[in-house]
Amino acid sequence: MNILNRFCLVAAFSLATLSAVAAPTVFPTGTTIYYPDRAWNGYTLLSVLDERGAVLVDMNGREVKHWENFNLAAGGPARMLPGGIIIAAAGAHPPHMEATALLELDFEGRELWRFDHNEQIGNQDGKQVWSARQHHDWQRQDYPGGYYSPTFIPAVTGSNTLLLTHTNYSDAKVADVELEDDRLIEVTPDGHITWQWRAADHIDEFGFDKQARAAIRSAAEGGPPRRGAYDWLHLNSAGYLGPNHWNDAGDQRFAPDNIIISSRQASFVAIIARDGAVVWRIGPDFSRSKAEMAIGQIVGQHHAHMIPEGLPGAGNIMVFDNGGASGYGTPSSIAPNGQGIYARASSRVLEIDPVSLKLVWSYGAPNFFSFNISSAQRLPNGNTLITEGFPGRVFEVTKDGDIVWEYMVAPGKTGRKSNALYRAYRIPYAWVPQLKQPEETAMPKPDLEKFVLPF
Repeated sequence: MNILNRFCLVAAFSLATLSAVAAPTVFPTGTTIYYPDRAWNGYTLLSVLDERGAVLVDMNGREVKHWENFNLAAGGPARMLPGGIIIAAAGAHPPHMEATALLELDFEGRELWRFDHNEQIGNQDGKQVWSARQHHDWQRQDYPGGYYSPTFIPAVTGSNTLLLTHTNYSDAKVADVELEDDRLIEVTPDGHITWQWRAADHIDEFGFDKQARAAIRSAAEGGPPRRGAYDWLHLNSAGYLGPNHWNDAGDQRFAPDNIIISSRQASFVAIIARDGAVVWRIGPDFSRSKAEMAIGQIVGQHHAHMIPEGLPGAGNIMVFDNGGASGYGTPSSIAPNGQGIYARASSRVLEIDPVSLKLVWSYGAPNFFSFNISSAQRLPNGNTLITEGFPGRVFEVTKDGDIVWEYMVAPGKTGRKSNALYRAYRIPYAWVPQLKQPEETAMPKPDLEKFVLPF
């Protein structure tokens, strides 16, 4: 059994085991910690996987709005625009982990915009059936970082949109099987595709050595029968860099319209220029330079992005370094059961200077671990909102790592009754004028010596 298939098998077994026996039957949910004078207060938009929708909560954990019928498990995340406008993915295209459409809805759920004409996926009743084939990420061009900064006010209409999509493709340089390749597309407000980029065309630019290239081919060609084509790279985030001081100083690698991507499967982060070239990269092997060795090996990461202008740390790269196991090549002795070339049973949030590669800030803690999904958002007061996705926890930490707000998602009522959370975003109260600004009540950290779970 090849490396990647062993990882998938072990991960699936681990997930089933955790769901079945490891989770407590009673656990505090909602807001568990809140210091109003130290937090950046606003609403938090949760992309909850099990509920097939997006949930908006206030600082005290009260649910103030729930939009249903999104498919965040395929195409997340949900994001909000000023005026209570929400954009998220909807529909599903089995067996692929992808959404058929990206939708923009007003606060009451009325459709304002839709994109679904990327690829034809079949015919029904004599009519062509189309799909966006969108997965994992998307971003508006006038919304740098994809989250709130006081410098930018994204418009309801008129902006181009970047979508991370799939396309089935064959390329002998990767493997002699059909690939479920990652494809970036940029669409205009009226739905025309004006720019596209396909990952397999650039395999020589991703830093794979001979062993890694052989492992990619082996995983594609030698694995057990699979449903559909081979997802060889598994990009999980893609977004515009946005305006930044590096570009202002003349470094064209960081042009605002260049795209930053993250490969979960191969453990690298890269920036793509508009001509398609890879102009900046860290990984997949973090032993190749002293600067990368100082960062430490990044494993199975998510939500790589440039912190937008107007926020502390603007211009730095932030990434949720999941841990778990990932990578192509000869398995390391630290990788349990050979499930990938790198493995680590803990997570980190990293802030990296993209020029010097200096590690500017990081967050890590005992028992902080989500082997999949997850994200991080820099807030205007310098705090960071962290989504620890698998256990359904989102929390706000200061620069010193103090937790000033924490929220636990309650298990859903459908599917596998998971409380997994793809991403969470904090937005200003003023962006949702349909709601009255809620009262804020402090909720200090509970005394764990007096708090006992009944099991």
